[in-house]
Amino acid sequence: MDRSGQLLNITLALGFIACVCTSWTTVSAQTMSGGYGQQQMPGWESQNNASGYPQSTQNWDSYGRSAYQASPGNPNQYRNGMPASGAPIGTVDPYQQQYPGQQVQYQQGFPSPDNPETGMYNVDPSGNPYDSPPLPAPVGGGPGYAYPPVNGRPLGGARIYDPPLGPDAIITPNPYYDPGRTADLTIRAEEAQTGRFQFGVGINSDAGVNGSIVIDERNFDWRRFPTSVDDIWNGRAWRGAGQGFRIEAMPGSQVQRYMVSFSEPYLFNTRVSMNMSGYLFNRIYRDWDEQRIGGRLGLGYRLTPDLSTAVSLRMEDVGISDPRVNNVQELNEAVGHHDLYTASWSITHDTRDMAFSPTEGHLFEINLEQAFGEYDYSRAEVDFRQYFLLGERPDGSGRHTLGFSTRAGFSGAETPIFENFYAGGFSTLRGFDFRRVGPKSGDVYVGGPFRVLGSVEYMFPITADDMVKGVIFTDVGAVEESTKIVWDDFDVAPGFGLRISVPALGQAPIALDFAFPVNRADTDQTQVFSFFVGAAR
Repeated sequence: MDRSGQLLNITLALGFIACVCTSWTTVSAQTMSGGYGQQQMPGWESQNNASGYPQSTQNWDSYGRSAYQASPGNPNQYRNGMPASGAPIGTVDPYQQQYPGQQVQYQQGFPSPDNPETGMYNVDPSGNPYDSPPLPAPVGGGPGYAYPPVNGRPLGGARIYDPPLGPDAIITPNPYYDPGRTADLTIRAEEAQTGRFQFGVGINSDAGVNGSIVIDERNFDWRRFPTSVDDIWNGRAWRGAGQGFRIEAMPGSQVQRYMVSFSEPYLFNTRVSMNMSGYLFNRIYRDWDEQRIGGRLGLGYRLTPDLSTAVSLRMEDVGISDPRVNNVQELNEAVGHHDLYTASWSITHDTRDMAFSPTEGHLFEINLEQAFGEYDYSRAEVDFRQYFLLGERPDGSGRHTLGFSTRAGFSGAETPIFENFYAGGFSTLRGFDFRRVGPKSGDVYVGGPFRVLGSVEYMFPITADDMVKGVIFTDVGAVEESTKIVWDDFDVAPGFGLRISVPALGQAPIALDFAFPVNRADTDQTQVFSFFVGAAR
C-alpha cells in the first residue's frame, strides 16, 4: 500500500476513535443528567430556592445540568461526601479546632468570554481589585484561609457558564449566593404544646346558656399505650403520631352535645385523610324535642393547597318526642325513633385568610347527599362566600372588609320534618326568631325542602387594637315548599352591630347585632336583637 493509502487509513481510524469518544461522552452526560433537559428539577423543589438557582422549566433548560451540579452553593456540589472539585470536605469555620480535611479552594478571577477554558479574567476588568481579607489562622497554628471571590468556582469544577449557549454567552454565578457572606446557623427547637384542656360558659340567642368542656390532642397516637406511670405523667403515652383526638361535652339549657372524634391526616402514609366521630345530641325546639345518637365516617383528599374533596357516611338514630301539638301530620309521622343513613360527597375551594372573621379570599363548597334505608331522598347544597380587603393600616391591622355570601339548598320530596331546611336567627337570617321563617302547618313551623340565603356585610375597626369592630349588613332569604320563590314573602333585614374580640375566648368574637326586617311573610316571627358568644357565620 502506498503512503497516501496509509495516511488515509490512519485518518479514518483517528476519526472513528474521535466519533466513539464523542458519542461516549454525550451518552455519559445524558446518563448523569437523567434526561432532565426539558423537565423540572426532580426533588429540588423542597429546597425552596435556598440555593438561589432557578426552579422553573425555562430557567432550568438554560443551565447545563453538569455545570449546575458543580456550581458553588449547589446542594449537589458535595457528592458522596466530596465536593465537585474532588477535594475533601473541610470545616469552613476557622475557629473550630478540628480540620478533618482540606479546605475547598476556589479559583480567583472574573467572568471572561475570551478565555473559554476557564471563563475567567485574571483581574477585575472594571479595574477594581478584588479584596479578600484572610480569615484568622485556625487554633493550633496553620495557614489562614481567604474568602473565595464572588465569581469564583471550585478548582477542577465545571465552568460557570453553559457552553451550549455559545462561546460569547456569559452566565455569571448565582447572584443570590455569596460564599464570603455565608454563616453557620444554630437552630434550637422545642416541641410545642399539642394538647389542651379547656372549659367555659357561653350564651346566645339561638341556643340559650351552655357550658363547654374540651380535651383536645393534635399529636395523638392510638397505638402508643403507656408502659409505666412515668409515661402518663410525662405525656409520652398516646402521643407522637400526629393524629387528632377530641372529647367534647357541652351541656346546656336548650342544647346538649357530647362527642368523641378521631382524625388521621395521612391514612396509611398517603394523602388521604380519615375522620371518625360519635355523638349524642339533644335539642329542645319550640315544637318538639329531638335526640340524635350516631356517628360519622369520612375520607378526604387535598387536591391542591386550596382545593379538597371528601366523602362521608352518616348513621343516626333520630328520636322525636314531646310534640307541642298533635294535629300536624308531618310532626305526628316523625314522633318516635327513626334510622337515618346518608352518604355524601363534597368539594371545597377555600382561599380565606382565616376561618373566623376572614378579611380576604373566598369559600366555595358543593355538597351532595343521598339518604337510604328508612328514608330515600336526595339533597344538594351550595355555599359561596367572597371577601374583599378594602383597606388597612401600614402594619396590616385595622382592616376594612366587604363580604358577600350566598347559600342555597334543595332536598327531595320524602325528606322528613327533622331534616327540612329552616331559617331565622343569627347563623341564618338576622332580624328573625330562631327557625321561625318559612312554611307553617297549623301553628308548627315545618320547614321546607328549598332554602336560599344571602348577605352583604361591611366590617370596619373602631378601636386601634382591633378588639372592637363595627359591622353594617343586610340579610335576605326565604324557605319555600318548592323551588318557586314568592317574592312578596322574601325576607329582607338590614342592620348593624359590633364584634368584640376577647383573647381569652379564642379567635371567634362576641357578636351583638340589631336587624330591622323591611319585608317578610305574614307568618314569620321577627327578633330585632341577636347575640352570639363565639360567633361564626
